[in-house]
Amino acid sequence: MRLQNKIAILTAAAGAGIGQATARILAREGVNVVVTDMHEERSLKTAHAIEKEYGVETLGLKCDVTNLDDIKHVAKATLKKFGRIDILLNNAGTNRPAQIVDMTDKAWDLVINTSLKGVFYFTRAVLPAMMEQRYGRIVNIASVTGFRGLAGGHAHYAAAKAGVMAFTRCLAMEAAPYRITANAIAPSLIYNEFIPNIYPPEEIERMYSDIPYPRKGTPEDIANTVLFLVSDEGEYITGQTICVTGGSYMR
Repeated sequence: MRLQNKIAILTAAAGAGIGQATARILAREGVNVVVTDMHEERSLKTAHAIEKEYGVETLGLKCDVTNLDDIKHVAKATLKKFGRIDILLNNAGTNRPAQIVDMTDKAWDLVINTSLKGVFYFTRAVLPAMMEQRYGRIVNIASVTGFRGLAGGHAHYAAAKAGVMAFTRCLAMEAAPYRITANAIAPSLIYNEFIPNIYPPEEIERMYSDIPYPRKGTPEDIANTVLFLVSDEGEYITGQTICVTGGSYMR
């Protein structure tokens, strides 16, 4: 219960991956969580399950991170119910692998708008409340793809995630005087049931083959890193991109 009564908004948090795992780990520590997802019913169902299991207060809200009105509604509803916003996890992202010569404007815009522009939109929406209360923890999910050159059709995704890292550093500088920290986490492949819908089997196997550690990464590995960064123990860390990769990328 290290974070009892803190308030966290998490994007893309009703699915099977990093978002929901983080919502559950934060709730275990006493955080009241706002679960957002593109699917309203799934958000409500996940929020209710977390509230029942951990005894915290929750909200489940539909939110498309490319839709500014949705984001404003989430921020407003959170402040109305809880009166503050302490933690933001910008987790939403997507990829549509394609070689640059074959990449459509639509695919580029979808990946950039979801994975980068959504981070900007949500951060801008919650930052005034955090500045006023002089406290905040923002964690953005990036990717090791933002550091690497890859041939698997990830140019738009890599550009977005590299942008997230740069945005995080600038955010950390602007927010530090208000005791707000901002960090990014760059995972390697973290498997969930939707991954095969995005990547072909050979690309999944290639990503796994890069990982020297004898087990594969889980959403909980990332969630535990988020927990550290938003806790008192992580207070003096800001502007960093932390790689959680099982050794597949080291810097």
